[in-house]
Amino acid sequence: MRSRWQRKAVITLLILGLLLPFGIKADDDNDEEAGVTEEQTEGEEEDAEEVVYATPKALPNAYLMETFDDIAAFDKTWIKSKAKKDDVDENISKYDGVWAVEAAERMALTGDRGLVLKSKAKHAAIAAPLKKPFVFSNKPLVVQYEVNLQNGQDCGGAYIKLISAQKGRVDLKNFHDKTPYTIMFGPDKCGNDFKLHFIFRHVNPLNGEIEEKHAKRPRDKIEEPFKDKKSHLYTLVIRPDNTFEISLDHEVINSGSLLEDFTPPVNPPKEIDDPEDFMPEDWDEREKIPDPEATKPDDWDEDAPMQIPDPVAEKPSGWLDDEPEMIPDPTAEKPDDWDDEMDGEWEAALITNPKCADAPGCGEWKPPMVDNPEFKGKWRPPMIDNPNYRGKWKPRKIPNPDFFEDLEPFKMTSIDAVGLELWSMSDNILFDNIVVTDNVAEAYQFAQETFDLKVMKIEKGQAGVFRRIINYSNKNPWLYGIYVLLVAIPVVLIFSFCCAEAKDSKEDKDAERKKTDEPSPDDPQPEQHKEDSSLNAADDDAPGSGNEAVRCARGAVVPGPCSCGD
Repeated sequence: MRSRWQRKAVITLLILGLLLPFGIKADDDNDEEAGVTEEQTEGEEEDAEEVVYATPKALPNAYLMETFDDIAAFDKTWIKSKAKKDDVDENISKYDGVWAVEAAERMALTGDRGLVLKSKAKHAAIAAPLKKPFVFSNKPLVVQYEVNLQNGQDCGGAYIKLISAQKGRVDLKNFHDKTPYTIMFGPDKCGNDFKLHFIFRHVNPLNGEIEEKHAKRPRDKIEEPFKDKKSHLYTLVIRPDNTFEISLDHEVINSGSLLEDFTPPVNPPKEIDDPEDFMPEDWDEREKIPDPEATKPDDWDEDAPMQIPDPVAEKPSGWLDDEPEMIPDPTAEKPDDWDDEMDGEWEAALITNPKCADAPGCGEWKPPMVDNPEFKGKWRPPMIDNPNYRGKWKPRKIPNPDFFEDLEPFKMTSIDAVGLELWSMSDNILFDNIVVTDNVAEAYQFAQETFDLKVMKIEKGQAGVFRRIINYSNKNPWLYGIYVLLVAIPVVLIFSFCCAEAKDSKEDKDAERKKTDEPSPDDPQPEQHKEDSSLNAADDDAPGSGNEAVRCARGAVVPGPCSCGD
């Protein structure tokens, strides 16, 4: 019963699956006859879903606000580096990576452009000056920009550098990897190491030396932006109270203090180990020592083996000492194309010796190895507490001559420009909407007018797929019947399976009783059989006695019709 229902359901689904393509093709043919092309239909739907974008107005407090929408303004502002890297082979030392201003490859807003690193496996550098140097004083620094790894990222960075101010404006034509920067911020990846850098260069107030300080790793995972080929917004906020926040797509993923959450720390320790202090020769750091009064026992045999042949083992009866376990295959023949000079002397493959099949063993018999009760190993004296133990030696502490305490690491070197100095194994990396400001609200407003519209575009595109399905189904109402069937068939299958299982189970049990003569609920109990055993056998077999079915099932000849069934 169940199999028939299942076969009908499968056949129905197959027929529906075959009809669906023909229906869609017929609808497409109707659209073509009406002069409506697929491109026109999609174009109309996309126009209806279009997110309106306009280049944002200049931010009042921005030191740099770049949308890359104005190509003429870009050519005047951004400077491509003509420098060379030091200590690198001449063939790869040039900054010859290719930059272009163009729209995103996927889900681009109309009129929106970005700066794209077109080349891979090449050094590339480009920079733009700020309107005026940013001086760290009593206002926060806000750095925000978008990155779209349009082809993903295998190995390379997509970070930006905030170039340190110098006497006069920085020569951006000579921007290279050793150009001093104040902050480096942004994503970087190589292999399975995903990073979101925040590095600032701290100036030692005592000697003027510069040391890089690396922020702790984000508490959240940051792998997705390297894989999904979408635009992502990176925001860094550093406040005058020495706190910082890093956000990814408006979500804070890292925060902390410039004084506490960087490696190495900004301030060195007050005390250090005395470099001229050495451990005295008589200083004993051993907690335990061998007992000097212990002696090896006279009966201790260090040469006794760990295992010995079992002295009580006996060779099994019937052991074939002269028969090898493996013999050459007597049926093997040397191949006709075997060349002794080329292939060496031919030997038949080895097979198990058939004479050993019924024997307990073949070949030389050796008793099994057992643990040696006399084995003790190398003698060592027991360990005792060291009476001369003085603890672990440590050098004495002295004041750190290089100690300083900078309680305002926020006051970093002023910033004069923003630069991209990169090397990547992936191409088509798109940068967009870079802003440097001292106003968090401005940066958020700028993101609403740029990045948030891209997110809206993607969401509308996802909703558009569902809407296109609805529109197509409205033009083809018969599809709704298929949808109903596709939902109803599994329900019917489950219902029929359960019901058929119960019914088939009863029929199967009845048939089983007929075949095996198993008692049914209406059959007499064993006590009744005992009482009725004295009845005449002829009466039992008489027509109308009620035992025709039982006799027939047993193969007996019964007078009158037999209703045993098939």
